[in-house]
Amino acid sequence: MKPYLKMAANPMCCQDNVISGEHYRITVLTESLLRMEYSEDGIFEDRATQTVLNRDFPKVNFEVKETEEELQIRTANLQLNYDKKEFTPQGLSCKCLSGSAPSNAGWRYGDKIRDLKGTTRTLDQVNGSCELESGLMSWFGFSVMDDSKSLLLTEDGWVAPRKKGAKDLYFFGYGHEYLQALKDFYHLCGKTPMLPRFALGNWWSRYYEYSEESYMELMKKFDEEGIPFSVAVIDMDWHLVDIDPKYGNGWTGYTWNKKLFPDPKRFLGKLHDRGMKTTLNVHPADGIRAYEECYPQVAEAMGVDASKEEPVNFDIADPKFLEVYLDKAHHPLEEEGVDFWWIDWQQGQSTKIDGLDPLWMLNHYHFLDSQRDGKRPMTFSRYAGPGSHRYPVGFSGDTVISWESLDFQPYFTSTASNIGYGWWSHDIGGHMMGYKDDELEARWYQYGVFSPINRLHSTKNLFNGKEPWRFRPEVRKTMDDFLRLRHRMIPYLYTMNYHAWKDDEPLIWPMYYEYPDNAVWNFCQTPNQYRFGSELMVAPVTSKMIPGVNRARTKVWLPEGTWFDFFTGMMYQGGRTMDMYRPLDSIPVLAKAGAIIPLTERISAKEAQQNPDQLTLRVYAGADHSFELYEDDNETTAYEQGICAKTPITLDWTESRKVTVGPVKGDTKLIPENRTFCIELCGSTAETAKVLVNGKEKDAKIARDEERRLLTVCIEGIKADDCLEVVLPENTEVAKNNVVGMAFDFLNQAEIDFAQKERIYHLIEKKQENLAVVTGELQAMKLPDDLRGALIEIVTAC
Repeated sequence: MKPYLKMAANPMCCQDNVISGEHYRITVLTESLLRMEYSEDGIFEDRATQTVLNRDFPKVNFEVKETEEELQIRTANLQLNYDKKEFTPQGLSCKCLSGSAPSNAGWRYGDKIRDLKGTTRTLDQVNGSCELESGLMSWFGFSVMDDSKSLLLTEDGWVAPRKKGAKDLYFFGYGHEYLQALKDFYHLCGKTPMLPRFALGNWWSRYYEYSEESYMELMKKFDEEGIPFSVAVIDMDWHLVDIDPKYGNGWTGYTWNKKLFPDPKRFLGKLHDRGMKTTLNVHPADGIRAYEECYPQVAEAMGVDASKEEPVNFDIADPKFLEVYLDKAHHPLEEEGVDFWWIDWQQGQSTKIDGLDPLWMLNHYHFLDSQRDGKRPMTFSRYAGPGSHRYPVGFSGDTVISWESLDFQPYFTSTASNIGYGWWSHDIGGHMMGYKDDELEARWYQYGVFSPINRLHSTKNLFNGKEPWRFRPEVRKTMDDFLRLRHRMIPYLYTMNYHAWKDDEPLIWPMYYEYPDNAVWNFCQTPNQYRFGSELMVAPVTSKMIPGVNRARTKVWLPEGTWFDFFTGMMYQGGRTMDMYRPLDSIPVLAKAGAIIPLTERISAKEAQQNPDQLTLRVYAGADHSFELYEDDNETTAYEQGICAKTPITLDWTESRKVTVGPVKGDTKLIPENRTFCIELCGSTAETAKVLVNGKEKDAKIARDEERRLLTVCIEGIKADDCLEVVLPENTEVAKNNVVGMAFDFLNQAEIDFAQKERIYHLIEKKQENLAVVTGELQAMKLPDDLRGALIEIVTAC
């Protein structure tokens, strides 16, 4: 195998961590992680596997007590008891000892694992929910990963079957220390690599028979609408599909349809000139057949008689075929301008090698192959089991268009982090079947912006396009605004991309990671709620708006503290669960007091690939906090050597009411020489500010938006080595909600009796300071539940 097709691994463990006998070997990898092996011939496996790459954890402190009948191993967090025989429920058990584990956190070999689930291979044609595979997290404090059947990675970069009958188990006993469990899993199975910057923008995808002309016309229309896209996903009609029946069907293909794309290099060049990257769909199952342009070269390399038009069958279990498949079928297309591949494998899990899943092979080798020219590797394909996080991005399959499908995706996506899989890409808006519902589409776009990858997708149905101008005006505006917001958020998303690699913290994770002691009951009520990076919490809207109220209801759990709505600035006091009501143009996205969110107004496709010369720093009042903006070259693996620029941003609320930016640390050549910063201070009473650059006052544009309780301070010409300070007046406080104004705005649009509107409004206007009286009288009015609920949200938020 070529050197770049070998994955780096450190599979040998610290021998001080090993306890072994004639037929067993136990390795204490951490105080909470055990490897348990059993082999009749006493030969154990030290090579890396498809799932496990690195067993080189440091030496662990543990105690061993052994008698003729039993072995006991005890760490600070675990205790194993084993009869030193073939694994059985009677002879092998583990229990958690850490304080975060429940008292019944014990396991016996063969027990059904009661975990919080992981993810699944695909959502193809799933309408609503589906069963998920196991993950690492559990209310009961432990989970088990069985690596007995995964293939081995050989020294030359190929794969080999495991010895049959041997047992190879990993016991994760982390109690409720979920983030530590995930961190150790990433060490064991490999880190999640950083995505190139372009992947974090909007992706345009449709199964549709585009031509070069029609595709570029569509892109021009998006430009006119001010809607940015950074990735062009070209589905299977890029290649020949109407072929001579003697070759089979046209599902697999590697030859451009020149009637649609007469000059592929020109077409791809136009997309590159716009700043867009391109991926082509490929269904590889039928191999390379005689009508393909690459067939003569492939046939010669494989020793097939081209004169007889013998097909070169797909055989991913043959290393020679793999080499030819990549070199002759894919590399020439990449030379024309294809940036990465959409591997659309749907043909099962069997090959000539027992236990070898072709999907895993395609993911593994396409990903490694994509790094050969020094660029940051990436592929786009379905999930193929634990360890698949090493090969982002994940394609979740052909989604049915329904509210049920949308309602499942937030839970599905955050739960995937339980097996380390952080970069799912869904068919945003839904792909197939289903029905037309403008409101559903708007809510799906909103979720897409706050999901790992925002890829719009739809099928060939004449009426199933995802262009915003095909929807009602108010829906279209919401779609446009959110697609622009996704590109505005790229500085924040890219920093979280870095944390996913460096700190083993996925962009999205379930709420119980951060709040395990409060999460059981709250998770049951709000399974779709999740953290979105370090600064935001999201609860997508997945149900229709309520007639008359004209709001959709979403149940949200607010942890302790003060929280602000990202879109309206409304302030909430935490420590409770409440119903939130949102119009069509927003969803519950909440930032905790002190949160710092870097945004940009440079949102075109070209600008999305670059470190911007303008940054908007949204800062929420009320608490001290710091954030470090991460930037690098956006496209190579130099980040692995620490080549980057980091901009520190701090809010000192307690002592000085001051926001400080910079100086930049690291390689400042990676960022623009001069930048414009706009500091948006949200939720404060400040009406002005003093600006200092390196201790000297500097002019700035300052504006106050009273309705949003927002102070904006914009400063131009800031260099990397400058220290920028925005100092607020000493008497600045957290601004209270304008309860009366918000109640008026809500009642003004509500479709209810006019006299009832006035009664409610005057009640709130006169008695807003007496919460108990207001809520009591609202209850006494016998209002419809959701009308009352929306009003109670306003008057009791904070």
